[in-house]
Parts: sequence; structure tokens; C-alpha cells
Amino acid sequence: MTSTPEPTGKHRNPTIKDVAAEANVSVSAVSKVLRNAYGVSDEMRTKVNKAAQTLGYRPRTAARSMRGRSYSIGIVMPGIVSSFPTQIAEEIDEVFKPTQYQPLIAVGGALGTEQINAAEAMLDRQIDGIILISPWMDISWVERLAKRTPTVLVARNGIGTHYDSVTDNAFEGSLAMVNYLVELGHRSIAYTSMPDGGLKRPYVLSHTSRQDGYEYAMKMHGLRPRIVTTTYSEDGGYTAGCQLLDDDNPPTAIYAGSDIAAFGVMRAAQERGLRIPEDLTITGYDNVFASGLHGVSLTTIDQSSNEMGKTAAKLLIERINGRTESVCRVESPKLVIRGSSAHPAKR
Repeated sequence: MTSTPEPTGKHRNPTIKDVAAEANVSVSAVSKVLRNAYGVSDEMRTKVNKAAQTLGYRPRTAARSMRGRSYSIGIVMPGIVSSFPTQIAEEIDEVFKPTQYQPLIAVGGALGTEQINAAEAMLDRQIDGIILISPWMDISWVERLAKRTPTVLVARNGIGTHYDSVTDNAFEGSLAMVNYLVELGHRSIAYTSMPDGGLKRPYVLSHTSRQDGYEYAMKMHGLRPRIVTTTYSEDGGYTAGCQLLDDDNPPTAIYAGSDIAAFGVMRAAQERGLRIPEDLTITGYDNVFASGLHGVSLTTIDQSSNEMGKTAAKLLIERINGRTESVCRVESPKLVIRGSSAHPAKR
């Protein structure tokens, strides 16, 4: 009686035994590499990872979950309209690429309830940790989440009890921008903002700190703050720009609270035949990739989104590996001067 041969090729998923045979090592050695266990040599790790890649081996999530870890982490983004959260997510992914962890991304929307639903969907998949980018949910919910799942917040102010956070000093960033515009000679400087979502200080999103910094700087220079609240989107910036530029006394400079909103302000200005920066100075915040393109050349604030993403990933790994004390990292923003800003036109 002949035995039935095992299925091969695309009909059979490679096993840990196959990886061991391919690498010419023991099954226990492969297991140690996959678990990122202590004491594994670089040579062994390279050999096993090469064999796994050659065979297309993927550890089963369910089996890993039963052993205590799924080796997957969740990233909840507020949306994909702005490239800022996308840049953060890309940097997080770069940190996790050399590890056994697989990032899973969910777009939760701009409402706290939507983001909570996205986060809970991640938890149903037995993730080992979660990163929330610009989270709008109540901080008490975040604390409850962080008690049971390693959690890191990005672009949310305040120091948590059970979670870590990474943000920039947005107040300082706005102060630098207003100081720069005043030095150019501007006295009528408007600002485009977005709603604070009812969040209470100090646990506010970074855009609220930007507005705080703008108002403080304007008053410090003896100038009247002028704020239009819409959304941080191209359409939101366009709406704010139309409102400001159609006023009987339009500003000489418009500081948009995000780069994507600044792009909308630029569209509104161009529709009205205004030259940038000869007739109107426009600046932003975030320093997204498109800001530096020829023809845009937006003066903006760089909030180190690359470093924020990397730091968030590293903090989450530390949390997963057992650290319990809370960490709050604050990046220092930098003014990036380009071609969209100049001295005010004489009227």
C-alpha cells in the first residue's frame, strides 16, 4: 500500500520544519529566530530569515496568538486626506520591517467614536500593541485601552499614566512662525484652524496648541488675532482663504495650521488673481513632501514627522517588551523658509 504524498507547491504552505531543512539548522533554532529570542547569532538569524523568505514561510497568526503574541501591531489614522499621518505611518512601518511584527493600518476618521471603532476592530485581531495618530477619543478611554494593550499616542499633548506619547512643541512652532512674519513687516496675519473636538487641556491635539501659540504670539506683538475655523483639508483651507480674501480688509499674510490647508488657501488666492508672495504671503505647518515641490515652495514648520514615527514605533516595542513607566517625547519644530513668504505688498 503506497502512502499518499504530501501536497506540494502552491497547495501546501511551508512549515517551520521546511525552513529548518532549507537553512540546515534545527527546528528549535528556527523557533528562536522567529521569536526574536535572546542569544541568537547574526549569522543564524540571517540564515533562517533567508530560508523563510526563499520558501515564502509566514508564521500562522492564530498559532502565535496562542503562544502569547500575534506579532502584529495596529496603527489607527484619522484619515488619508493629509499626508502627515501617512508619513508617520510610513516611518513606523520602516522601524518594524526588520522585526517579526506586522503593522496593520485602519483609517478611523476624524471623530472619536469612529477612531474607537477602528481601534476595537484592531483589538479583535489580537494585536500586541497599538499606535494612535492624532486620536480624538476621550483620554479616559485611552487609559483603559492602555491598561490592557501597549499603547502609544502621536500628536496628542499631555502625559499619560499607562501610555506613551510623541508630539512636537506646536506652541513653540507657531511662535516661531508669527515672529518670522512680524520680522518681515506683516501686521495683519490671519490663521486657519480646526475645531478642538471638545478636548480638555492638557490632553489636546497638537493643532490646538498651534492656535494657542499663534494667539499668544500675536498678542505679544500687540496685534489682533484673526482666526477662521474650518478643517485641515484642501477644501477647508480654500473655504478659509475665500472668507479672508473677500473681506473688506484682507490680511497681508495667512498662516494655515496645516500644509494641506495652505494649499487650499493658495487656490483661493490664485482664483482672485493674487500673486504669491508678491501680493499675499501664505505659510503652513507640517512640512509635508509636497510643500517643497517647485511651484509650491511653501514656507512652513517642520515638526519632525519622520522622527515622531520612528520614536513612536520604538516606544511601542519597549512597551511590548515589558516597560511600564510612561514616556512623553516632545520634538522641537523648525521653521523652513521657502518662496511663499515675503515682505507685505504696499497698498
